[in-house]
Amino acid sequence: MDIKSASFVMSNSDVAKCPKSNLPEYAFIGRSNVGKSSLINMLTNRKSLAKTSGRPGKTQLINHFLINENWHLVDLPGYGYARVSKSDKKTFQKFITQYFERRKQLVMGFVLVDCRHDPQPIDLEFMQWLGENNLPFGIIFTKADKLKPNALKRNVDLYLERLLQTWESLPPYFITSSSKRLGAEELLDYIDTINKEIAEESQL
Repeated sequence: MDIKSASFVMSNSDVAKCPKSNLPEYAFIGRSNVGKSSLINMLTNRKSLAKTSGRPGKTQLINHFLINENWHLVDLPGYGYARVSKSDKKTFQKFITQYFERRKQLVMGFVLVDCRHDPQPIDLEFMQWLGENNLPFGIIFTKADKLKPNALKRNVDLYLERLLQTWESLPPYFITSSSKRLGAEELLDYIDTINKEIAEESQL
């Protein structure tokens, strides 16, 4: 998929106020400092579509971006904030949960994980929640350029082995590096394939 256009639509913390269109949506979420904004900018080939910050947890709203005039990329607040109060964490968690539970346009969520680290309980718990609620998701391993090939394969395999302890089959997963543009084509082609299937079904 070629990204011909990418524009900001709106930000809010109320699922009811999200765009009223029926365009398919793909939500991106992960722990703070996982490289989500950099990944979104890489995918859209825009330097500052999503705001990057040296301060983890900068994204604190539901952010909608219109891609190629036919689907929405949704940038969700991260979980595991290091610098916000407990009350703020509860607020963010509430509207993240509401978004996944109520947003009928949502096609899939992409959970971002830093490939440099062992499987984190907070990531595994969130994926478990998605599965229990029958919400389709994929995994995006970020910052692949930070590891040598053997170490990268070892860490990814470890994560997948951990998932298979509780899952019968693995969700789709992608290995990415924003600085090297690794994985962008594969991820966008995957989204494009789903969008085409949705368009075909709507014509039946």
